[in-house]
Amino acid sequence: MISTHNTETVTQQYNAASEKDTSDLNEQDMAPEPELEAIQVVVEKIAERRRQITAKVEISRPPEIVWKVLTNYEALPEFVPSLHSSKRLEHPQPGGIRVEQIGRERLLKLNFNARVVLDLFESFPKEISFQMVEGDFKEYSGSWLLQPCDNDQSTTNLCYTLTVHPKRLMPVSLIEQRLGKGLRINLHAIKKHVESE
Repeated sequence: MISTHNTETVTQQYNAASEKDTSDLNEQDMAPEPELEAIQVVVEKIAERRRQITAKVEISRPPEIVWKVLTNYEALPEFVPSLHSSKRLEHPQPGGIRVEQIGRERLLKLNFNARVVLDLFESFPKEISFQMVEGDFKEYSGSWLLQPCDNDQSTTNLCYTLTVHPKRLMPVSLIEQRLGKGLRINLHAIKKHVESE
């Protein structure tokens, strides 16, 4: 889903310079460094080229409000910097949720696109899990967990977990660096958007 997800580990596709580049963000799109550093990101090595990334942020709104924003899938590109498009697709099962997302990043002076088709499973208002059924990775799955803070039910602890295994060779250190930075930027954008609701 998101995915708020970052897209640097993917199909290497060069785009014309005139196309929108969402990784070289304008200054007004960038959060102050202390705000980004407050977002916790942990990258775990599961296998040689398989990683699990966990990111956490506290949002000053109740889980129901955060849920409403996260499940408005087609509106996500309006405020998630690395997400170029997100659209609902027809699901083969009645009531199923299927979304196609295209992310865009800039690496080594080139633009990189990543496409994933995700099946999503909603458990209101606590969890949104997702599993790739088609796309530019060997594996791409994870979840959003929404929990009210113990001392303040009007505040949400939002936790994003992603397990990713890229198809194409790329330096793992670069992948980890860009995933960490991109997730901080994306989660901060979600926090800012939700708190403006």
